[in-house]
Amino acid sequence: MKKHSLIKGTIILGMAGIFARFLGLFFRIPIQALIKDEGMGYYQMSYPLYMFFVAVASGVPIAMSKLIAEMNAKNDREGAGQVLRQTLIFMIILGTVFTTFMIMFARPIISLLKWDSKSYYAFLAIAAAPIFVSIMCTFRGFFQGLQNVRPTAISQIIEQVGRVVAGVLFAYLLFPKGIEYAAGGAALGTLVGSIMGSIYLVSTYFKVIREIPVRKKIKHKHILGDLGKAAIPISLGAAVGTIMSLIDSVLVPQQLLKAGFSHLQSAVMYGQLTGKAFTLMNVPLALSVALCASLVPIIAEAFYLGRRKELIKRVDMAVKLSNVISLPSSLGMFFMAYPIMHLVFMRDAAGYEILKYISICIPFVILTQTSTAILQSIGNYMKPVYNLALGCIVKVIVTYILVSFSFVNIYGAVIGTILGYITSCLLNMHVLKKSLNIKFNKIDAFVKPAIAAIIMIVAVVFSDVIVYNYTMSGGLSCIISILIGVIVYLIFIFLLRVFEYQEIKNKFLSKK
Repeated sequence: MKKHSLIKGTIILGMAGIFARFLGLFFRIPIQALIKDEGMGYYQMSYPLYMFFVAVASGVPIAMSKLIAEMNAKNDREGAGQVLRQTLIFMIILGTVFTTFMIMFARPIISLLKWDSKSYYAFLAIAAAPIFVSIMCTFRGFFQGLQNVRPTAISQIIEQVGRVVAGVLFAYLLFPKGIEYAAGGAALGTLVGSIMGSIYLVSTYFKVIREIPVRKKIKHKHILGDLGKAAIPISLGAAVGTIMSLIDSVLVPQQLLKAGFSHLQSAVMYGQLTGKAFTLMNVPLALSVALCASLVPIIAEAFYLGRRKELIKRVDMAVKLSNVISLPSSLGMFFMAYPIMHLVFMRDAAGYEILKYISICIPFVILTQTSTAILQSIGNYMKPVYNLALGCIVKVIVTYILVSFSFVNIYGAVIGTILGYITSCLLNMHVLKKSLNIKFNKIDAFVKPAIAAIIMIVAVVFSDVIVYNYTMSGGLSCIISILIGVIVYLIFIFLLRVFEYQEIKNKFLSKK
């Protein structure tokens, strides 16, 4: 099976991730128009437990990719097959148990959490999805371990297309029965998407099985133990983020009420933070997630084989790519917050200031994710989890104190998020330097991407003004100026030689 390099793998997964997130973003437009705020409330209530399972399961593909990369490095294809089979059995059992739990205790859970009883149908609709999420996670980890990210990328798009089309269709068909049924129909899209993604991955596996022999010759012991050793810390890290989001959903509105705002004002500000600012901030983070997914098997292979020079080069490339992704994203959202929000949310740009300031944390979020992936690739599993937990504590303390001041209000949560990720990022980078005894080339990794990003944003701002003066269309000027910015940024990335031609040729253009 063909391997993908770090740059190529990141681009493939990143483009698929961004496309999938845009589909998810536009999915909300027809659903919102159909079921309104009431139905969206029932729809959203079905998600916390499901997203917790997704967070827990997210450690499996990363841990699998590390184990399979190590076995692949010593040409142990049978071992890779055993990792797949044993993990698949375990994950299907886990998914089935979670699904059974959600279905059997749906009404008690809804009652305990004090949700509206009408959220029951959406809850049931989404309850079967964990089984198929388990299958998708397992096969994605397998292909990523072989350093082929294309199946993962395609499955993400197929899953999201299925979710969007089926969700809108079932919501429309069930709407005559009532809004609660329509919300359940929208939630059914998640199940359909996960089934379609699973079917694609399984069929792809059987197509390439001849290239990947899985004959049982050597019985590998402790596969699940090794997998758990890697997967549990990764899942804990993801779960911490999910749990903190849930805590935030309680903490921020309560502190806004203490600051003297009404329930309606608190809900509006919190919605602008989570429903708008965080949603838009997550788009560039898709590239970071893609980088981390590509990074783990590549770093793990070099580390396992003891190739220090190659390992350092790959780590240096990863940090450089993180900054190449994060710096223009941060500057773009900071200076173009109003036009972007005005375009995406159909002229509703309320809360654009929140997006402007939350964009400051993008470089720290991406460096935290990248350094976490590198550390876990070399077997340092728990340190990044501790660092993330410390960052979350900082975030909670700052948010709790600042949001209660009326003149700070929701921006206290923004400041808390920024300081939390700065804390995790600095701690991770310190551990990374200490673990690998590495010194980063600050000029290539930080200064050059920053210069290219500054030149880019100057071009974007000026072109936005010029195009708007000619067209008097905010949406058109925003799109054109962003496209101009992308072109200018790429030109200066090459002119400043952030990546050498030979490096790009070896890492991206060459076939393996």
